[in-house]
Amino acid sequence: MPKSRNLASKKSGLPPGSLVHVGKVHPHEQTISVANYNKSSLDKRTVKTIAELLPYKNQDSITWVIVDGLKEVSVIDDIGQHFDIHALVLEDILNTHQRPKFEEFDDYLYIVLKAIALTDTELTVEYEQISLLVLDNFVFTFMEKPMALFNPILNRLDNDKSQIRNLGADYLAYLIMDIVVDGYFTLEEAFDELIESVEDTLLSEPSTQILSTIQKIKRELIYLRRMVAPLRELLAAIQRSESPLLTNKTRHYFADIYDHVIRITEAIEAYRDLVSGMLDIYLSSVSNKMNETMKVLTVFASIFIPLTFISGIYGMNFEYMPELKWHWGYPTLWVFFISVAILLLGYFKKKKWL
Repeated sequence: MPKSRNLASKKSGLPPGSLVHVGKVHPHEQTISVANYNKSSLDKRTVKTIAELLPYKNQDSITWVIVDGLKEVSVIDDIGQHFDIHALVLEDILNTHQRPKFEEFDDYLYIVLKAIALTDTELTVEYEQISLLVLDNFVFTFMEKPMALFNPILNRLDNDKSQIRNLGADYLAYLIMDIVVDGYFTLEEAFDELIESVEDTLLSEPSTQILSTIQKIKRELIYLRRMVAPLRELLAAIQRSESPLLTNKTRHYFADIYDHVIRITEAIEAYRDLVSGMLDIYLSSVSNKMNETMKVLTVFASIFIPLTFISGIYGMNFEYMPELKWHWGYPTLWVFFISVAILLLGYFKKKKWL
């Protein structure tokens, strides 16, 4: 990502809290989508400036703001000014190389996690950073690029009897995190099928291509573990939090996500063990294949060694070698050669070396 590296170098030496986008620059236009709702009403629309959100501050409702794209730094700066967000938090939002974490402030909560998907063609995992700001009646969601990930939540908002319409901003934050973690289960199933397929191919036709695939899986599992492992600490911190922005009822929901993360972490560890085992199987298969080849070559060498020895003797140029004058010497020698080969093949087969 050359652009990402360039932006990171531009940030070098700047004071803490300097707002510079560090990450992949996507070509789409940045959009700000808003869903304002309570028990009796729902308003979905798109705004161009953060100032248009200010009237929602005085309403008895929950406002979900989805910012698709981070290249317009002024938008993030406006959110910080109008909603009193710390500059270091804004800096972390724009830096898309954050590890999952949870930070608690007096008036808001800051959460970072990764949305994950497995590509079909290159066997690589795509990571998209999702940042959440949870306020008393606002939830800000920051994404690197537009995704259909949150469409199920938006569709549930259309139902005025849905639980989401009757609960607060913390429950909305739970739903966002839950749908992201549910995507990990889809990835887990994809890895399960992929590893099973590689195992079957490895046992039947071990090749350098299979070795390359195993190495890719191993590398992606290492990266995946780095993204998933901090979620346990993140969710444990949320459950320990005494922030008034989190109700006791919602904490139970976060405990459910914590259980899901443990299952995913255990699955990743199991996959890492399987991949390590596949590497051992590949090395064993290659070694066995080499041993079979060497055994065949050794058998042929063992057959031809005595024949070569006899041929070497009769290849000497001594004048007084009595067999050289025999009329049937040449056919007799061939009968001897063939007999020796047959006897050795029979011996090797009896010993089960063939």
